[in-house]
Amino acid sequence: MEINGTQVQEVYYYKDMGLSEATMKALDKKGFTQATPIQGGAIPCFMDWKDVVAKAPTGTGKTFAFGIPMVEHIDPQSDTVQGLILAPTRELAIQIRDELRDLCAFREGVRAVCLYGGQPIDKQITQLKSRPQIVVATPGRLMDHMKRRTVKLDKVQTVVLDEADRMLDMGFIQDVTRILDKMPHRRNLGLFSATISREVMDISWVYQRDPVEITVRPVEENRPDIQQYAIELMGREQKLDTMAALLRAGGYERAIAFCNTKNMTDRLAGLLKMRGFSCEAIHGDIQQRVREQTLKRFKDGKLQVLVATDVAARGLDIDDVDAVFNYDVPDEQEYYIHRIGRTGRARKHGVAYTLMASVTESVKMRDITRNTRAELQLLKYDKDGCLLPVEQEG
Repeated sequence: MEINGTQVQEVYYYKDMGLSEATMKALDKKGFTQATPIQGGAIPCFMDWKDVVAKAPTGTGKTFAFGIPMVEHIDPQSDTVQGLILAPTRELAIQIRDELRDLCAFREGVRAVCLYGGQPIDKQITQLKSRPQIVVATPGRLMDHMKRRTVKLDKVQTVVLDEADRMLDMGFIQDVTRILDKMPHRRNLGLFSATISREVMDISWVYQRDPVEITVRPVEENRPDIQQYAIELMGREQKLDTMAALLRAGGYERAIAFCNTKNMTDRLAGLLKMRGFSCEAIHGDIQQRVREQTLKRFKDGKLQVLVATDVAARGLDIDDVDAVFNYDVPDEQEYYIHRIGRTGRARKHGVAYTLMASVTESVKMRDITRNTRAELQLLKYDKDGCLLPVEQEG
């Protein structure tokens, strides 16, 4: 990890951070004692009300890096919004809200609500009447509430933009700046991102003061432990048989399969169900309520396979996915990184399979491998139907 360009190699423990008894009990309940590098770097800065720009890979514990100090600073006696977290997607916003509630398990009177599109706004207005101190929101829905004057942000002290690069890439930059302009008493701003884009830096230049820059690189102990395989097939019809065989042979209890289109996602989920797998699809055309139910069932271990488009590739904090299947080779190398990042989280071993059934898919995968420098094992069926490693040139 680097802090303001200086290499730092400390090991951080929550007990050394001066956290409250309530927070320590919540962390102990989750079995957490050692902080991740991003948490060790960011928590003290937030506790001192400093602005932070944090660049860290997916799955390195960013939510607790800003969530712990935000909860520590909340005055439970006040009924004003004191902390605001903006997220690019509904799924990520819900995940953050749930983690904050876990952190507040032993803290009386601290309330967090989640505001996002796809849910009736009247229901959210009712939740806001409970006077939450923390709001987690997508920018568009928060703007709706601000226009209706159902939420007041003038007393907000800490603001966090999570997945800031993704949020600004999605066209939310005007909403984000309007929201930031409505908080005159803000004491600090955190920008958390997998990549620091020009748009993220623009926000930093305008809205932050001498920010602490924290960079956690995806190397050594922070690199996810993911064994990556690419499988060359003779035709697309082999993909289903191969995936079903791998699911059974690997004994995977929780797997995610990614497809490039909504139609293929639905088709694959149906075909896997016919093979006897407990499986559901998730994509943008499925009602938000149904998507939330599906994700809960998957997290609770009631579904073996979740079939998804890339809407689920970022922000979902599911720590114990055993395997990821790229049923379709992704169109962008960034999608590949975020897809396989669903496994190998929380320092657990993971495995990712990419199924290639055409020259086009093989070429795309070769480019992805070269550009991401992935350590990838190529497999191919022999004449007896056994998967064997392929000797690669160079």
